Parts: sequence; structure tokens; C-alpha cells
Amino acid sequence: MTYPFPENFLWGGAVAANQVEGAYNEGGKGLSTADVVKYCPPKERQSLEQLLSMSGPQLEEAIQDDNQGNYPKRRGIDFYHRYKEDIALFAEMGFKVFRMSISWPRIYPNGDEQVPNEAGLRFYDDVFDELRKYNIEPLVTISHYEMPVHLVTKYNGWESRELVELFVRYAETVFTRYRDKVKYWLTFNEINCTLKAPFLGAGIILDGKSNEKQVAFQALHHQFVASALAIKRGREINPQFQIGCMLARKLLYPYSCHPGDVLKAQAENQMAMFCSDVQVRGYYPSYIRRHLEQHGVTITMLPGDKALLRDNLVDFLSFSYYMSSVVSVDESITATTEGNLSSGLKNPFLKTSDWGWQIDPKGLRFVLKEMHDRYQLPLFVVENGLGAADVLELDGTIRDPYRIEYLAQHIEQMAEAIADGVELMGYTSWGCIDLISASTSEMRKRYGFIYVDQDDAGNGTLLRLRKDSFYWYKKVITSNGADLRY
Repeated sequence: MTYPFPENFLWGGAVAANQVEGAYNEGGKGLSTADVVKYCPPKERQSLEQLLSMSGPQLEEAIQDDNQGNYPKRRGIDFYHRYKEDIALFAEMGFKVFRMSISWPRIYPNGDEQVPNEAGLRFYDDVFDELRKYNIEPLVTISHYEMPVHLVTKYNGWESRELVELFVRYAETVFTRYRDKVKYWLTFNEINCTLKAPFLGAGIILDGKSNEKQVAFQALHHQFVASALAIKRGREINPQFQIGCMLARKLLYPYSCHPGDVLKAQAENQMAMFCSDVQVRGYYPSYIRRHLEQHGVTITMLPGDKALLRDNLVDFLSFSYYMSSVVSVDESITATTEGNLSSGLKNPFLKTSDWGWQIDPKGLRFVLKEMHDRYQLPLFVVENGLGAADVLELDGTIRDPYRIEYLAQHIEQMAEAIADGVELMGYTSWGCIDLISASTSEMRKRYGFIYVDQDDAGNGTLLRLRKDSFYWYKKVITSNGADLRY
């Protein structure tokens, strides 16, 4: 039995500026934290945590190194020059919405200027105008895993309260400039990432920091405050704005019915929703107090912070969902698998992707129902997709039935969740066009409906080619999710 999606359901795809734009030194753009993440060949990788961290010496080396080939996000897929071609392909698929981000250092190159970079503002004017030509709504993330590098070297990123004012100035600038062009906004991408990957999520270098959790939680508080202030200002600029929060949601199951495993899974799932608890409900949840005490963390709050969080709640909750994982108190269980931002124990009942991510469509339905019950707020799946090593055939085709199967099964579970009573606004599959991987900075890990002819070293024509999944997703959108056949 198939269930109908709402008539106004927002079908589309998602990318991030730092993974697609390129042109890292054009149009007055400053260097971003994403621009200094070096490509690491698979044989040299020690762990995912290694890829997501940064030391002071590594940062200095990256700032001085002008070899673009070492830093794939500096070249992206050249969306900066090819956005019209790419948006036309999105329109051909029938996109109702396109999730994208604005590059902070394209608007404020160093992050602390008083006057924004007009060339950067004009670029996004042009992108939004092109989307409007095809009646595609932009869903804009203000901060998606990048900030001006200058704010890292001067303040150590979000460890400093100084960034609150600078971020709000940036947010106010784009809210004002695009008040009539953008309706849907997200403040921070996967905001809970700051706790697992402080450099990726908050521009923090942990060299010599004795209590890393103290630094991460304090930075997260600064992001909460900045987000609340941005929401407050955004609503003053345009009361019609819809402003949401966004978190990474990896479902965790207990390995067994052992009470210790069940409690551990419950605790870790609570931590996964800690950030949404603050941004949706407006206060720190009671369960976090013990966690902070146990790790010697004391969050410094200024007078008025609690009121800011309480009075400036989000309009909707968005999240990424790629996989689930398993936890246990039994340290003898060692079979692990990779995942989004962190590894976990292997679930013997699930298949895995080429990169070891466990494929769990029913987990998405569980997460949707759980968060709907918890918050009673509109939900939006803004990242979901399958990274795979697609092959370009001699005849120019790209056969990706594995991606179609993955997406169809997840969309089917979204339909089940809607039938269960979940209010779901839309769905933007991740990497609707092949892009540079956030964690591994490789091109070989492809998510898109559109193939981009470029390899890990940057070789290729950048030609855009439609995969089989392109035509399948067009059919899904045309039928409003009723036809998932593959």
C-alpha cells in the first residue's frame, strides 16, 4: 500500500557551498576552514577522527600552501561558474526546493569586517534569481562546515564569545539582502557535530586543551546564542521567514536486550538530540547536567542567555539521516563499521555501503516518529543519500541501481511515517550532484543524480552527465512520491 505525500511537499536536493563552488580565491572570497582540509589518500588514513581534526602546525602549513591540488574543496566542482547549467538540470528533475549554503568568507572574507563583500553578495543574488526562474525555492544554510580561517587564527573559532556578534552581523547581512528571495533558512549545519569534530563544526583547534569537552560545549553554547540572536533578527527583517535548526541524526540501537546496552543506547540517542532540545524547547535538558558534571564541564553563560534561548525558538527541525549503528557495554564486542562523523558497532542485520555505512531505511521512520512525538514540530529531511563508487560506462551511461534502491526504500519509510501522523515538510537528498566529500575530501565517493567528470586529483572535463537515478528521481517528483518503482 502506498501513502500520499502532502500536495505542497518540497522535493529536491542538497549541497554545501564549500563542496561545490570552487573559485576559492575569486570574487573577493577569503580562505575558509574547508579550504584548508587536505586530501588524504585512502592508504594513508588512520581514522575518521584523524580526517576531521586539525592542529596548529597543519593549519599554518595549509594557509601557506597555494597548491590547489592538495585541497580539493578549493576547486569543488566549479558550481561558481556553472550554476546555471546545474540549476537547469535540477529543474529538469522537477525540484521544488534546492538546499544550498552561503559561504561566510565569500560575504565577509576575514569574518570581522564592518562592510560585506559586494561581489559575494551579487553571486548569491544571481543564484537565487536563477532558481526563481524555475520556481525552485532555496533552502539556505548560513553556516555549513566553514568559516573564515582568520576567525580560527585570531579567536580559535567558536571557543570565543566574540564570534557571536560576528555571526549575527553576517546573518543580518544575508537576511536583509535576500529577504525577498529566500523564505527557508537554517542557521548551522549538523550543529551537534561540534561535540564530535570541533574543527569541522566550530573551527576549533584543540592543541594543548586539557578538557576538550569543556571547549566543545562552551563553543556549542556560543552557537546556540548566535542562532537565537540570528532568528530574532531574521524575524524582525521578514516575519515570513521560516528558520530551522539542523542536526546529524544517527540512530543508535542497543546491541542486545541487556539493560546496560538499552540504557547506553538511550543515553547516546538523548545526546544526539541535545541540540534540538535546546533549539526547539528553548532550554538545556535535565539529562545534560549529569553528563557535564561527570566530565568536569562548566558552561559560562551571560545574563540574558537563557531568555534568548527561550524566546527565539526554531520554526521547524531539519536533520540528516544516512545510517544507524549499535552500542554496547560489552567491551569484547569489537566488530565496527564506519559512519557519518563517527564509527560504531556493526549491526549483523544490515547491509553496508561501499564506505561501510550501514543501510537502515526503517531507522528513518523510527527517527521521524520519535522526533515528531518529542517536539510536535514540522520536520524536514535535508540530507539522505548513498555514497558509492559510480562507474562511467563507455557509452556515457552511469548505472546506479543501488542508489535508486537506497533512496526508494527511505522514501517509502517517509511515506509510512507520514501515514503514522508525522508532519514532514520535504526531502532533499544529499549531494544531488557529485561533489567533494565533507569528511574524506575525495571525489570518488559519489552521491549525485548527476555525474561530474572529475577524479580525486582534479582531473577531468567537469562534464555533467545524467545517471539512471536522475530519470528515476524525476519520476518520483512528478508522481509526488507515488511511483517508486525501480
